[in-house]
Order: sequence, then structure tokens, then C-alpha cells
Amino acid sequence: MAEITAALVKELREKTGAGMMDCKKALNETAGDVEAAIDWLRKKGLAAAAKKAGRVAAEGLVAIAAAGAKGVAVEVNAETDFVARNDQFQGLVSGVAQVALAKGSDVDVIKAAEFPGAGKSVSDHLTAMIATIGENMNLRRAICLEVSQGVVASYMHAAVAPGLGKIAVLVALESAGDVAKLEALGKQIAMHVAAANPLFLDSGSVDKAALERETAVLTEQAKASGKPAEVIEKMVQGRIRKYYEEVCLLDQVFVIDQENKISKVVENAAKDVGAPVKLTAFVRFALGEGIEKEEKDFAAEVAAQLGG
Repeated sequence: MAEITAALVKELREKTGAGMMDCKKALNETAGDVEAAIDWLRKKGLAAAAKKAGRVAAEGLVAIAAAGAKGVAVEVNAETDFVARNDQFQGLVSGVAQVALAKGSDVDVIKAAEFPGAGKSVSDHLTAMIATIGENMNLRRAICLEVSQGVVASYMHAAVAPGLGKIAVLVALESAGDVAKLEALGKQIAMHVAAANPLFLDSGSVDKAALERETAVLTEQAKASGKPAEVIEKMVQGRIRKYYEEVCLLDQVFVIDQENKISKVVENAAKDVGAPVKLTAFVRFALGEGIEKEEKDFAAEVAAQLGG
């Protein structure tokens, strides 16, 4: 059993908003397992949701590059936010995006490819840039989307330069319709994705483990009402539908009109663009999401240095 430390209680409290004593009890009940403790608190109605992941953003930039029916998003990390404003670093990230547009999503293949105008591979150019700028850097990920006919539209939120910023979104629209109108539609949906942060395209693509976990939590919550089993089942089904509306892009209400679901927006677009439209995929890269950075206690660090 993990030791129930103050830091562990603090972490759980930040992720759930539950009271300190409730967090401590939840951790004791779940042998110090934070994720299980989140579920325990939710089942008791003491935590609204497990969405607050407590992620600490790594620095650097995300980039997008698109050309008609193909687009790519990449993330290149650095140690400080300062380097993101460096022209050389921005040139590096833009160049990596162009390579990825040609080579696809495999990071190793991108690293082995020649960097534009450098006469060396992306990997070797990255090493040279580390030496020049003086910070560690890493090509973390890349995802390429492509449609046989239609567009891959893009949107960059908090852009610091064309195609570079903090949140990059791609939306793939399969259609034989008017390309300019598809681009406009795709950009609007991409802006929605940046704001609403869907996790899946539709209910059929929801991660099985995530759905089972959500169902278990919702079932325990419904049982607490003391209602008959058949009523509980209907309650859970209703809440699962609500869950889909929160996490599935096609089930979300469009942030621009606040009325239609994205699936309806895409369906209605057929008349305007002159052909049926299908939203086949999307990508949303937020800089540093999911990266754990070491958190230092500055006061303790200073005290240790003084003591030394």
C-alpha cells in the first residue's frame, strides 16, 4: 500500500475539488491509488468529474501544415517558453511540419528524413539546434490526416507565427463538394474542437476501458438513489448519452450556433457545398499535454543551498 502523503492528498484534491478529509479517506480506501480514489469520490458524489488531469505544460510549439486533402500536426518541445519566441526554433518547428507533411506520422521516419535546406537529417539538425540555442529539444509526436477527396482544414489557437502556436487542430472532411466552402466549414469545426476538446470522433470510437469505467461510476451513483433496477438502468443509459455528448465530437453541440450537433452541421452542409460531407477524423494537439515536469519547492531548494 502506498504511503498516504500530504502531497498525494493535495494532488487528489486538485484533481477533484473534494475536501481534504474526503480525499484522505478515499486514498485510504483505495490503497493510495489516485485514479481509483477519483472514482471512489465520484461514486460518493464528492467529486464532480475526473476531467481535471493536473497536467503541467511542457514548453515549445505545436505546428500545422496542410495542403488540400492532406494535413499534419507536430509538437516540438523545449525547456522554456522563451525559446518558443526564438526565430531559429520557430524555423525548426515549421521545417519539421513540412517534412511530416511529406513523410507522415512516424516520428522515426521524420527524424531520418532530410531537413529542408540543412543538408542533414531532421535528427542531426535538431542536435545542432540544441547546441546553438542551448536548450534540450525533442520532436515528441506527429499525426497526419488525409482524405481521398475533400479537404483537411486547420486552425491554430494562440498563434505566435503562421502555423505555430499552443493548440493545433486538423479536421478531415471527405466530400466532392466545393473546396472553398469545405475549407470554411472545416475551419469552423476546427475552432469548435479547440474550444470543446472532444476525446473521440463518435460513440463507436470511444475507448472501451473509458466507457466501462464511466458506466461503473454512473451505475454506483444511480444505485444511491434507491430506485428500482429498471429505473436505474434507464438512468445510466441517459447519463451515458450525456457522456457521449461531452466527449464525442459528432455528438457535441456546435459552439458557434449553440443549437445543432456537429453531426447535424456536417449533414446540413451538403446542400451548401453541393455534395454529401463526411467528417472522418480530427486531431487536437495542445502543447505539453500529458507531460509531467518536475515540480521544485523553491523555498526548500534555497534553504538546502544555504545549509550547504
